[in-house]
Amino acid sequence: MKNTITIENIHKSFGKLHVLNGLSLNIENKEAHVILGQSGCGKSVLLKCLLGIFEIDSGEITVSGISVKDKSQSKEYMQKFSILFQGNALFDSMTVIENVEFGIKQSLKHKHLSDKEIRSIAEEKILAVGLQDRVFDIYPAEMSGGMQKRAALARAIAVEPEILLFDEPTSGLDPITGGLICNLLKDTVKNLGITSLTITHDLRVAEFLSDRVSVINKGQVAWIGHTKDMKKCGNEFVEEFYRASNVISARK
Repeated sequence: MKNTITIENIHKSFGKLHVLNGLSLNIENKEAHVILGQSGCGKSVLLKCLLGIFEIDSGEITVSGISVKDKSQSKEYMQKFSILFQGNALFDSMTVIENVEFGIKQSLKHKHLSDKEIRSIAEEKILAVGLQDRVFDIYPAEMSGGMQKRAALARAIAVEPEILLFDEPTSGLDPITGGLICNLLKDTVKNLGITSLTITHDLRVAEFLSDRVSVINKGQVAWIGHTKDMKKCGNEFVEEFYRASNVISARK
């Protein structure tokens, strides 16, 4: 199957701190891939390298054949992504529908649309994530954490991305709301038929959202496979991560 994302032997350091040490990873077209690892293992740095926020020291990242290093195609490269941020990143001074419209207005695909057409798309996406029309003109601070996450997802999908990025999607949510959001994310990716990449340290999220999972340790991919195989995969770090994650879950 064709790769949507190809990451080849990338390195990233901050002074004497080596975060990514020859990390390589292929994510297939329309795959739901999860990057799993401990806090501080390099997951967020990898995400920022993928988005071009951090410049990689060496190696290569390509998305649908376009290199992250190719400044002449940077707009086309970035238009392939949309991200659901860990903290949602909704603008406090904008209403929910204004937040969603803002994303659409930044999209090259939608630059020809009228304000009325943009409003129509925004309304459609807000309703598609399970919110009601009464939230259109309220502000993020007036909503619960779960509702804010849904609004942020509406903004993310409104731009019709090729790849959806989820950064710790259940962070700060209670277990029931987190479960509902995981269901929503899984259904959204399936219905849109696109590639998704999730960054998390939560094994339960990885189990639910992934076709495959990559476990990162010491700035490299320690293991790639299915979460059901982690328990007896033959990699000491991965097996220990699996056991520790289940112990923590059992205590909650």
